[in-house]
Amino acid sequence: MKIEPMTAMDWDAVRRIYQAGVDTGIATFETQVPDSHILDQKFLPYCRLVARQNDVVLGWTALTATSARFVYRGVNEVMIYIDPQARGQGVGKALLQALITCSEAHQVWTLQAVILAQNQASINLHQACGFRVVGIR
Repeated sequence: MKIEPMTAMDWDAVRRIYQAGVDTGIATFETQVPDSHILDQKFLPYCRLVARQNDVVLGWTALTATSARFVYRGVNEVMIYIDPQARGQGVGKALLQALITCSEAHQVWTLQAVILAQNQASINLHQACGFRVVGIR
């Protein structure tokens, strides 16, 4: 497995994997996956990563801004989605660790993840990579 920058060629796989997350009902409040051009605008231009094995995208991660205010430019929100067939194989951990390293290189000082309470696998993944629960809403 390789962690690589996301390219325009990956959008179909990114949207397919995102849809699988939507379908679980516990990965996001989204009810449908946005078009690729909307995702391209939403994702920050740095730290867009995919996990790939034999040219197949197994998962992806990207950062989004938490605020339009300049003072919060170093606070980003994590998005991470793993193909259902690749879950439990270390793909998420490899992606999240690579994302953390990339974010540090881009002067991001805080990463946050908004995770639904029912998504224990995502909570466990983030905690294994150094995140901590700071609030529940």
